Amino acid sequence: MAYPSMGEAHRRITDYLNKFCDAVSYQDVASLAQLFSFSSNSPSLLSLADALNFFQDANRLIKQSDKFSQFGEILAPLFRSLQSYRLGNLVEAYHAFEKFANAFIQEFRNWESAWALEALYAIAYEIRVLAERADRELSSNGKSPEKLKGAGSFLMKVFGVLAGKGPKRVGALYVTCQLFKIYFKLGTVHLCRSVIRSIETARIFDFEEFPRRDKVTYMYYTGRLEVFNENFPAADHKLSYALTHCNPLREANIRMILKYLIPVKLSLGILPKTCLLEKYNLLEYNDVVKALKRGDLRLLRHALQEHEDQFLRSGVYLVLEKLELQVYQRLVKKIYFIQKQKDPSKAHQLKLEVIVKALKWLEMDMDLDEVECIMTILIYKNLVKGYFAHKSKVVVLSKQDPFPKLNGKPVNS
Repeated sequence: MAYPSMGEAHRRITDYLNKFCDAVSYQDVASLAQLFSFSSNSPSLLSLADALNFFQDANRLIKQSDKFSQFGEILAPLFRSLQSYRLGNLVEAYHAFEKFANAFIQEFRNWESAWALEALYAIAYEIRVLAERADRELSSNGKSPEKLKGAGSFLMKVFGVLAGKGPKRVGALYVTCQLFKIYFKLGTVHLCRSVIRSIETARIFDFEEFPRRDKVTYMYYTGRLEVFNENFPAADHKLSYALTHCNPLREANIRMILKYLIPVKLSLGILPKTCLLEKYNLLEYNDVVKALKRGDLRLLRHALQEHEDQFLRSGVYLVLEKLELQVYQRLVKKIYFIQKQKDPSKAHQLKLEVIVKALKWLEMDMDLDEVECIMTILIYKNLVKGYFAHKSKVVVLSKQDPFPKLNGKPVNS
């Protein structure tokens, strides 16, 4: 990198200091937020970093002016962080950024109005992203990654600052969403519960007063939590809310929501259209849907095997695996309709050996005992109405609605 002259370095640093002070003085939050956005790699920040690394005495510039020195505890660690960031020392950059962020929070507490919320959002975002990168640096050096956990602790402190009765409380949901991203990344999703309780039970919060962007993100993550808990009606409600209110131009975000909403809908007996899967490039679900329509257990298992890594990473593999019962129901239903065409008077009597033959045709080898066990489960879970005639190895189906629809309700557990 080419360093500037001493005079040019002095000018860049002074210019930044003036921008910071003016942004605070005039409550220009958009300009203030840009001054912290390291991840943007903006030319102005990078050129400032070069100036700081060349000048090496920015603290003197801060201290020699009353205008700058009042923010010295904020600016000094911010400059150190930017210097380290530019040099690629991400762990050091994180340490300094956390000191800057803590100093900014102290100042933020003293401001009565919520004018600086967007700047606080920028800090919350940047500390998470910087922590992730610092942890990768630590891991590559054989050290324990711990900065993202530290960023989570800092953001909990920020949440505490915002969780009051004043106008700043509308920022609490944005910080909550950053916390969710950290907890999901670390695999510590159980930590989400205390924050969720604060948002959903505290009387100081009215969910509808939060910005739409934050509500969509919140519903997306809490919907994913409900998927993990196998609470599919709640997951459907939350993820559907996120989808309905998501910006229609944000196709990547819509795809992320659908990646979890589709398995939830499938669990509730609701199948997506092929055009939806094609539009959002979710073709990994194509054969799963076909298997449900056809009652093709072989196709379902093939789809799960082919996309196993993808489904496991998303955390939906077990949800999709449990669709086997619906596939069995569809297969038995098809056998019932074929039998009804041949001999309507005996359509409601299904011999287990007929189901065994159908499974063998699908290259699924099962004996009578295994099929009897499956039919018992289908009856128990109300996917089939009927009873067993054990001696004759026959399932006697109800003459009224032998195959109840889920109608948006999960399979009985």
